[in-house]
Amino acid sequence: MQKTRHRIQFPKTDVNNLSQSETYFYIIETNGNKIKIRFHDYDRIYNIPGLYEQLFYDRLKCTSPVKVTDILKKAVDQSNEDFSSLRVLDLGAGNGLVGEELKKYGVSRLVGVDIIPEAKQAMERDRPQYYDAYYITDFCNIDVDTHDEFDGWSLDCLLTVAALGFGDIPPKAFMNAFNIINQKGWVAFNIKESFLDEKDQSGFSRMIRDLILSKYLDIYHLERYRHRLSIDGEPLYYFAIAAKKNADIPSEILEKYLDDE
Repeated sequence: MQKTRHRIQFPKTDVNNLSQSETYFYIIETNGNKIKIRFHDYDRIYNIPGLYEQLFYDRLKCTSPVKVTDILKKAVDQSNEDFSSLRVLDLGAGNGLVGEELKKYGVSRLVGVDIIPEAKQAMERDRPQYYDAYYITDFCNIDVDTHDEFDGWSLDCLLTVAALGFGDIPPKAFMNAFNIINQKGWVAFNIKESFLDEKDQSGFSRMIRDLILSKYLDIYHLERYRHRLSIDGEPLYYFAIAAKKNADIPSEILEKYLDDE
């Protein structure tokens, strides 16, 4: 089946004045009309078949699903554990690109979760074969029944790619997901390099820095790499991190970061 191709145009002015979360592009319709869409308007992007892949992977050369999955595989292999036995929670799973990468290696179970229904709809349209289950759930306000359902999967790996920061996954959601996976489970994620800079005092940035240095996590792999290009062709650098969980994060630790969500 031939992929749908879209006419994408980036703005020519004010590019340098936009933060990463404010960046936008245009879809040019066949009649010449321009539709403006922000990069973080994921609901609108997922509703257009092929647009997410064309924008972020074809045009902007995003490498993160491959990179984060690869470092997780290397970390698990280093520990002499069996990667194919992992039961993975894909947090912020979107339309399933990370799931597709994971399944290339083989995992025992793959459970996706996102907060917007359009993500699940896009996954069911584009990659329905990869997930054992896919939930639309707000991990900041997860109810008891849903929590018990996740516990029933006996998840031992948390993976989240290109979804942390910028208000997409707040500290509480990430920590609740972290605590759902089993003791001595694996955690792998990526984060924009500026979030590890001590000048950034946002709750999310402080949480990530503290977690990396905490007793709750043992770092196996930390690598700076080019996440993708910006719309003006400049590289955007992220850190990819793979680690082993040591213990759940207590609720009193979370309280330190909630004011800045």
